[in-house]
Amino acid sequence: RGISSANTEGIFRIIQAIPSPKAEPFKRWRARVGYERVQEIEDPELATKRTRALYKAKGYSDAWIEKRMRGIEVRETLTDEWNKRGVEEGKEYAILTAEISKATFGMTPSEYQKFKGLKRENLRDHMDDLELIFSMLGEASTTKITKDKNAKGFIENKIAAQKGGLIAGDARRKLELESGGKVITKENYLTTPQNRKKIKK
Repeated sequence: RGISSANTEGIFRIIQAIPSPKAEPFKRWRARVGYERVQEIEDPELATKRTRALYKAKGYSDAWIEKRMRGIEVRETLTDEWNKRGVEEGKEYAILTAEISKATFGMTPSEYQKFKGLKRENLRDHMDDLELIFSMLGEASTTKITKDKNAKGFIENKIAAQKGGLIAGDARRKLELESGGKVITKENYLTTPQNRKKIKK
């Protein structure tokens, strides 16, 4: 099970209070991360640049990074709408996200993670180009329906999420029918051929 943000904060406080010299490297790291976060609040573009650099360092292609970054923007636009329309961050966001994913791919994000053999890794960091594109289509469609229908509250936004996901799901099925291949793949970044050597090191 993951550590909650409250527990994480408590652990940080405990470590910060430890007088031992062994805790100093961690304290310095925490101070640096905190400083970088303040910089990002003052200049949001820095966060984008750092995210791009992190993906690049991990070996992702420039083309994939562009799609991933665009997907992050699409996601943030959607969650901004949810926030303005009375959807509670946390559990309700997760439920609506699951509705979009089910309608788009036939699986919730947790089911998709298991399908790809992932554990705690970020699912979208392990999607290929088409999977990312259909994820964006589901969320962008949901955003448009949400705004155009002026959805308010959890129930109305859940309906919008189902409809938005269905638009992407229909497009995915149409592509699969015409191409004869599947969009959904078990492949992930940890197991793609070009990265197997990196993982073994």
